[in-house]
Amino acid sequence: MTLQLQGAKITWLGHATFKITTPSNKVILIDPWLEHNPACPAEARKFEHLDLILATHGHSDHIGDAVATAKQYKPQVIAIVELANWLSSKGVENTIGINKGGSVVIDNITISMTHALHTSGLEDGSYGGEPAGYVIELENGLKIYHAGDTMPFTDMQIIRELYAPDIAMLPIGDFFTMGPRGAALATRLLGVKHVIPMHYATFPVLRGTPAELREELGKLGLDQVEVIEMKPGQTIS
Repeated sequence: MTLQLQGAKITWLGHATFKITTPSNKVILIDPWLEHNPACPAEARKFEHLDLILATHGHSDHIGDAVATAKQYKPQVIAIVELANWLSSKGVENTIGINKGGSVVIDNITISMTHALHTSGLEDGSYGGEPAGYVIELENGLKIYHAGDTMPFTDMQIIRELYAPDIAMLPIGDFFTMGPRGAALATRLLGVKHVIPMHYATFPVLRGTPAELREELGKLGLDQVEVIEMKPGQTIS
C-alpha cells in the first residue's frame, strides 16, 4: 500500500530532523538540528516561514539549532515542560510546555506527546525533562508519529489504540536507539503500514540500514509494510 499524504509534504533533513508542510501550508519542524548536522543539505537549512517547532528531548543532535531557529522565525515551540522552560530561559518566545499523554491544538493541528525510552540531559548540565515522541494529526486527518530517540516498548500498543498513526518515523541506527530489529517490533506494536527510517548513517556508529529493517519486518511477517527510504533533503508528497 503506497502512502497517501493527502496534500501534505514531508521533508527529511537528515538524522531525526523533519519538516512537515501541512495542506494549509503550515510548516512544522521536528528536532531542529541544522547547521552542524552533517546530513542536512545546506540549502535545506533556511525556511520561508515556520509555524511550529517540536522538540523530542534535550540532546544537541535534536535541539542544537532550536534556540537560533525559534528566534529567527518566531514559531510556537512545543516541548516537555522542563525543556520548554529551558528554551524560554534562553530567550525563546511562544513556548508551550506539555507532558506525556497531553495534547494541544494549534491551527487545527493536534499535537499529542507520547512516551519514549531514552535520556534527555542538556549540554549545560540542566535537567531537560524526559524524552518524548509526538503524534501529529494534520488538518486532513493524517496522523504522523515521530518516535524520538527510543527503544521499542510495549506501550506502543497504547499509542496504536489512542492515536492510530498512519505513518511512523522510527530510529534504526542502533547504539543510541533501537536498531532495525527493534524498529520492526515497534512497527508491529504500532500497527502502522508505512515507516520512515531515521537516526541512522549520520555517524559511522549508527549502522542500522533500511534494508536491514525490511529484512527484520519480513521475519515478523510484515512484508506488506512500506519502508520509505528517504535521502536527506528529499521531499515526499
